[in-house]
Amino acid sequence: MKNLFSVFFIALFAFASAQDSKESKETANRFFYELTFKPKKDSTKMDKVVTILDITGKKSIYQDYTIPAQDSIIKVAVDEMEKTKSWKDVTKLIRMPKFSYKIVKTYPEMKEQYIDRVSMNLFGYDDDIKFNWNILPEKEKVGEYNTQKATTEFGGRKWTAWFSTDIPFQDGPYKFYGLPGLIVKIEDSEKNYSWKLSGNKKIVNYEEMSYSDKINAKYGVPQTLTPTTKEKFEKAYASFKQDPMSEFRQKVTPEMMSMKMPGSDLTIGEFAKKQEKQAKDFFNSNDNPIEVSSQTPEKKKK
Repeated sequence: MKNLFSVFFIALFAFASAQDSKESKETANRFFYELTFKPKKDSTKMDKVVTILDITGKKSIYQDYTIPAQDSIIKVAVDEMEKTKSWKDVTKLIRMPKFSYKIVKTYPEMKEQYIDRVSMNLFGYDDDIKFNWNILPEKEKVGEYNTQKATTEFGGRKWTAWFSTDIPFQDGPYKFYGLPGLIVKIEDSEKNYSWKLSGNKKIVNYEEMSYSDKINAKYGVPQTLTPTTKEKFEKAYASFKQDPMSEFRQKVTPEMMSMKMPGSDLTIGEFAKKQEKQAKDFFNSNDNPIEVSSQTPEKKKK
């Protein structure tokens, strides 16, 4: 949801095309996971999103697929804004992600980094976790894959995973890793969160940055990662939830707030209020995090 504010700045400032990325190109294995989850603890309503795990030779990147899947739509809208020099409300065209973070696991050490944005600031903290897996003899066919069962405890929940040694990556969705094959399916005992592998493909000339990331970088939304700790990040995130537009108001003068959005009847201030309401509505309807306590698996030994 925090990506909503990034898209807001795209819509406000994107009047020229993005610069080409200077990232070196490589091939990645992209694994698609359907994530079924319960947004609210006291509700039976379930939601679904597609997430991706991109595995390169040096690392893996896990994230919600919602924004990368809409790169072409965002590009068309930005190209039109560049051509007409007028503003277009991109948020009306695209679906916003339910999960804005990325989780990067560095190979072969499997050092984990949690990356997320709080308002316009991009933070990252190390979350070095070692899972204590109990590998069981049960086997099961999950889709087209032959899998074996394993269990663990993490984040205050009990998890059951099914992994396949036919896929030679000791990785999985979210923060999970460490089994002798890719995790094909994993869910907690109360089925609050359940990931299931739904497909995969190779991506030649892989780029980690999505088009929206590039546009954000072009127009002043910082892409430089600020190192922090989990505790400091969670404190900043809690403050952000209380007042999502605080930083925006500090950067925009009262005169700017009363200005009309180019090509729109809305003022910048009115548009900001609209974004604030959407953010607060989102936070109020999502109160069931994956990790429900500070309990984590044993930290890696130094």
